[in-house]
Amino acid sequence: MVTVAEKARSAEREDLAGEALEFPDAEWVSEPPPPSFGRSPSPCRGGSNGSDQTDGRRVAAIAAVVESVADPEIPVLSIVDLGIVRAVEADRVVLTPTYTGCPATHVIERDVRDALDAAGYRDVRIDTVLSPAWTTDWITPEGRARLHAYGIAPPDPEGRRVAVCPQCGSRQTEEISRFGSTPCKALWRCRDCAEPFDLFKCH
Repeated sequence: MVTVAEKARSAEREDLAGEALEFPDAEWVSEPPPPSFGRSPSPCRGGSNGSDQTDGRRVAAIAAVVESVADPEIPVLSIVDLGIVRAVEADRVVLTPTYTGCPATHVIERDVRDALDAAGYRDVRIDTVLSPAWTTDWITPEGRARLHAYGIAPPDPEGRRVAVCPQCGSRQTEEISRFGSTPCKALWRCRDCAEPFDLFKCH
């Protein structure tokens, strides 16, 4: 499977004109972005950064900017880890909220806008699409690991209503409320250590 990081490097090497990075079939990994993307962008007044960039380089650089944006409700996750970035193109970023009416949607759009503007990509628009609907299947493996380390049980990949306690690792757990700290989570309790925890609901 081709990783997004590999796509970015390929785009820089080959100057792929017009290629967009789409994320549903890409496996995100925890390696850092290519060094050229990590440098501060050139100052730009009122325009877009890298007007001399080919489309391939531009898309890869925009993708690196977007990957730096954290989810406002679970700050240990990037919005890419959460799977809500559907595509990055030379002139737009496509987002899908975790559910219709999610109160964090506007915050995420603002944060992406601020990050793009700060990097000099003021001409890149942000499109929010609701179909296909977001699914927990889009959370990356790294995102699931970060949820667990943060104290939130990740959704079961097979869709079962089961949870492993993120505190002690016990499977002796039970649901005590269908709603947790946010509507996309349920409140569970471990029968062994008696600690409550959130479970990310399977969508």
